[in-house]
Amino acid sequence: MAKINTGIIGGAGYTGGELIRLLLNHPGVNISFIHSRSNAGKPVHTVHQDLIGETGLLFSAEISNDIDVLFLCLGHGESKKFLAENSIADTVKIIDLANDFRLKQDSQSGSRNFIYGLPELNREKIRSAQNIANPGCFATTIQLGLLPLAKAGLLKEIYTTGITGSTGAGQSLTGTSHFSWRANNIQAYKTLTHQHLGEIGESLASLQPGGAIELNFVPWRGDFTRGIFASSTLNCELSLEELYTLYTDYYKDHPFTHVSKDAIFLKQVVNTNNAVIQLEKAGSKLVVHSAIDNLLKGASGQAVQNMNLLFNLEETSGLKLKASGF
Repeated sequence: MAKINTGIIGGAGYTGGELIRLLLNHPGVNISFIHSRSNAGKPVHTVHQDLIGETGLLFSAEISNDIDVLFLCLGHGESKKFLAENSIADTVKIIDLANDFRLKQDSQSGSRNFIYGLPELNREKIRSAQNIANPGCFATTIQLGLLPLAKAGLLKEIYTTGITGSTGAGQSLTGTSHFSWRANNIQAYKTLTHQHLGEIGESLASLQPGGAIELNFVPWRGDFTRGIFASSTLNCELSLEELYTLYTDYYKDHPFTHVSKDAIFLKQVVNTNNAVIQLEKAGSKLVVHSAIDNLLKGASGQAVQNMNLLFNLEETSGLKLKASGF
């Protein structure tokens, strides 16, 4: 079988680096070019130093249409601008890792229609799509914790807290991404106003269209580099046994989402495309814990998972990664 030819726009950032790492080791993929205006002509391994000895590719200033799929690893708001300024052939599928096309009202770009790329929600739509809007990292974590409840019509008012590593803020240096600020520190930010609330709301409403769902979300900046851990609290009268049946039935055919009866922790998922979920109850209060790697299942890993579905490959191809553990 011929390999899929891929191009990457914005290959110098964190998500670009993770995507390169995955595609270099994917058995069905050839990387045709990695575009970066600021690094054109430089060896890729001089920017992503973990790839020394892994590839001789250079960053390119040119964009080719002689590819099957194009990954956009640009800053939020830059993907729409890129597509407006560059002529990308209609035959080229696009997977956008920014937030430009995630909401239904933003899903059209010229003749291109973007499908929301959460496989645990839209797998069959993804298989037949041409363009994918990759979900956000917090959105992925929270949705995977709540989708089975939405399908059962059990969501009303939810209170979620979530903590993320510094790579979630991108590679550009900011005051809160300095080591000296992050070390031994924690901070809430974008309280109740996080940009991922819109896509979460649309996904939950697609499974539970009859009732209003109120999600109250407080995100936290954490003292670590990668990973997201979220806890969602809500009222629920079902027993823990009934809830675990609900969750295992929902995710039984999804290879990357795992339901645990033991306490979950971040190191189970870091460096993998997995999500882990745990349920706890006290009286009528249910807490759903969920964890992912923000750069993999929350970004580049999920993008590769979507590519696999687009091209009818095994969904786990190139993504059989092991957590670092220690």
